[in-house]
Amino acid sequence: MTRPAAPPFDYEGIFRSTASAYLVLDTRLVIVDVNPAYLEATSRTRQSVLGRHIFDAFPENPNDPQATGVRRLFESLQRVMQSKTRDSLGLLQYDIPVGPREEGRFERRYWSPVNSPVLDQEGRVTHIIHQAIDVTARVASEIALRTSEHRFNALRDATGDVIYRMSPDWRFIDELNGRGFLQGTGEKGEWRIENYVPAENIAAVRQAIDEAIRTKSTFELEHPVLRADGSRGWTVSRAVPLLDTRGEIVEWLGCASDISTRKLAEEQLLDAGRRKDEFLAMLAHELRNPLAPIASAASLLRLAAHDEARVRKTSEIVARQVQHLTGLVDDLLDVSRVTRGHVDLDRVPLDLRSILQDALEQVRPLVEQRRHRLIFQTTPFAATVSGDAKRLTQVVTNLLTNAAKYTPPGGEISVNLEQSPTHISVVIQDNGVGMSPKLIESCFELFVQAERTSDRAAGGLGIGLALVKRLVELHDGRIAARSDGEGRGSTFTVTLSRIDTAALSNSGTPECPGSTALHSPERCG
Repeated sequence: MTRPAAPPFDYEGIFRSTASAYLVLDTRLVIVDVNPAYLEATSRTRQSVLGRHIFDAFPENPNDPQATGVRRLFESLQRVMQSKTRDSLGLLQYDIPVGPREEGRFERRYWSPVNSPVLDQEGRVTHIIHQAIDVTARVASEIALRTSEHRFNALRDATGDVIYRMSPDWRFIDELNGRGFLQGTGEKGEWRIENYVPAENIAAVRQAIDEAIRTKSTFELEHPVLRADGSRGWTVSRAVPLLDTRGEIVEWLGCASDISTRKLAEEQLLDAGRRKDEFLAMLAHELRNPLAPIASAASLLRLAAHDEARVRKTSEIVARQVQHLTGLVDDLLDVSRVTRGHVDLDRVPLDLRSILQDALEQVRPLVEQRRHRLIFQTTPFAATVSGDAKRLTQVVTNLLTNAAKYTPPGGEISVNLEQSPTHISVVIQDNGVGMSPKLIESCFELFVQAERTSDRAAGGLGIGLALVKRLVELHDGRIAARSDGEGRGSTFTVTLSRIDTAALSNSGTPECPGSTALHSPERCG
């Protein structure tokens, strides 16, 4: 039984219909045949390429100075004719001319070419089959991917944010860059919310996460955070879900920004606004207080215009209240000028002992009124600094007035003058209401004062200590506040640079005793 003959193999049909692009070259590298796939890939016609040298039909790009594609293809064709073996070029950049030849326009293309020899019966190369697969789209995708990865890496390294990936259920984390404001930065593994979020905020953060998982929507939340150094701050965290083709969450990609500075600024603005409102209410009260006796005095003057004694007494009332109003306005103007830097100091060498005496005299009425025991301890040696006498007296007077206002009647206030080889300090201590740590931090800011009601005129406007601090700084000095807590008194220390007293040793400045205990301040000597 004979086997039926195999049908003839249609090589020509396969060559014409295959999706692979083919050229057939003779040993002169002249194109003798081309299939439709090649013509389509290069936007050519059979008439435009048949019978032409391959590098004439597909010339090099003159704008490509290295012309690596042409050189590599020529070398491959030479190797095939010499070795009579197949040669693959891998990835080849070969630009294709587009449009009319005279325009000289080229399109960047990438190919994966293979050159194969066709041998005759004697083993001689008669033709070369050049197969080229257009991989431009694939290369463009790879270039775009690499560019995207490069940009992401650059952004990841440049940003101050923490960039992270989360598992679909938020159980595992992969922090993609090392940023130190979160606890556990750089970790890859189980995510423990208690390591990142303060205990009192965990419930709110967990609720927001669960809602984002349930709705497959963006997670975004501002919340307190635990920093890597153990301190607390604020972060705004935002993560988007990446979904698969079925709409299921594959992972979360997010970033967390440290907004602690912004939140602090917001709190400070709110606090400043609150203190401003309190100050305006207090100022209105302080300004209103003298107006009632002034109005009453005006009415009395109209009724008793010819009663000299009553007119004199009424005028004294008006004078006192006007003096009080003037003092308030002067304080406001002072703090405004100092804050804006519009104060010129008349700095001369002066003895702080005389400054203390002048300040003690000014607060004498308040100290006597509140029956304070005042202890004044100075030094027999000149305490010479460079300063403006009026402004330094104002500093000490404000501090003493502040101590008297916040020390209950019958309390104790001490004033000490301490010296070192380079500095002189005025230490004013009382056993009054004291200050909380929070108040100590802000007591030198404008409009800050201890808790008080609007009808306690002794509280002042809350600008005295702010003015004191700025005046001390204008003298290149420093001021510090200390308290052991509420109800345990306060201590204010003003430190100024000491200057050489050699030229002032014979100035005749009266010496003061080392320590004096007074119920009201008096000059020593």
